[in-house]
Amino acid sequence: MECEAKAVKAAVIISGGFKETGSDGAYYEQQVVEIAHRAHIRVIGPNCVGIYDTNTGVDTTFLPASHMGRPKKGYISFISQSGAFAAATLDWTEMAGVGVSRVVSFGNKCDVDEIDLLHYLGQDPETRVIVEYMEGLTPSHGGRYIQAAKEVTRRKPIIMVKSGRSTRGSVAASSHTGALAGDARLYDFAFHQAGILVARDFEDAFDMAKTLAAQPPAAGKRILIVTDAGGAGVMTTDACSALGLEVPEPPQDLKSGLARLLPSYCSVHNPIDLTGDTDAERYQTALEALLGSPYYDAAIVIVMLQVPLIDLDVVDRLSSIARTFQKPIVACTAGGRHTMECARLLDEAGIPALSSPARAAKAMWSLVEYGQRQRDAEAASESS
Repeated sequence: MECEAKAVKAAVIISGGFKETGSDGAYYEQQVVEIAHRAHIRVIGPNCVGIYDTNTGVDTTFLPASHMGRPKKGYISFISQSGAFAAATLDWTEMAGVGVSRVVSFGNKCDVDEIDLLHYLGQDPETRVIVEYMEGLTPSHGGRYIQAAKEVTRRKPIIMVKSGRSTRGSVAASSHTGALAGDARLYDFAFHQAGILVARDFEDAFDMAKTLAAQPPAAGKRILIVTDAGGAGVMTTDACSALGLEVPEPPQDLKSGLARLLPSYCSVHNPIDLTGDTDAERYQTALEALLGSPYYDAAIVIVMLQVPLIDLDVVDRLSSIARTFQKPIVACTAGGRHTMECARLLDEAGIPALSSPARAAKAMWSLVEYGQRQRDAEAASESS
């Protein structure tokens, strides 16, 4: 009532005790909705932590800096039914050095919901990738949500973390935010139709998000793997194959040309094994010879900095190659402090760095899959 009297136009209600608690709470939530609609007040919440925005400085999360970090500015926006997950994501992204644009926890979504937020973020120039945590949709929202997502994914990726996939998880979702979790298979089908990429968990989601925010979609699924560690190359090949990506052998002319440029003990098959005495120049030689051909759509570059001749100059080499050939590159590097510094510099240079072959392959899959879904959507639009 006081907000109505003062002509307030927007409100964030962080308090719980509404429809997620049962019929009495649902009654009070409906009273809030009626007042807000009458006064033309848009409401986020209740039962949420609200907004964290690195562009405007708005921070309604009420959580102290000693308990929750505030990430740097970036181009990933995150929307969540769960306030706790929104807070944990802010804390983790700050620690991991992942930049975010806007984070919105909308809780019970009595007014502003994920459809409103998708429309807004879909047009937002400060958002390149949208990550969403969802517990469920009401029947009246499902069709409108999928249509909104279809429109947005033509312009930028949406990555979904969906909980409530099991029977017991569905019950827990209802008691948490009053959500209807529903059949996981139906959700997965609907997400695929809308062009949404589904992640296993938050680590998976943000691996894909930082990759899609930094690199262009892949034009196909033929992946070049270049490594200084043979075992890591084999593991990456296995991980790519399991995801439906192709790791084709170079044609004979490319193989012969590369063999003339590299020491005789290097493998010129795919993966290209530069061996443990490689330096950054050898990486550049291999990538220019093969990524510059039309035979490969993207590259996973494995850099193990424990070998003696590799140093941080490899970052500039990879960044230059990515700009030159305009094909996506994902890096895989694992190790201690020196490796972590390299990973940080790669991320800052726009080359997403992942800490295992499986994570690098999944990040590459997101570029391939999003590129294919964009082409499918364009083809469908042209044929209609």
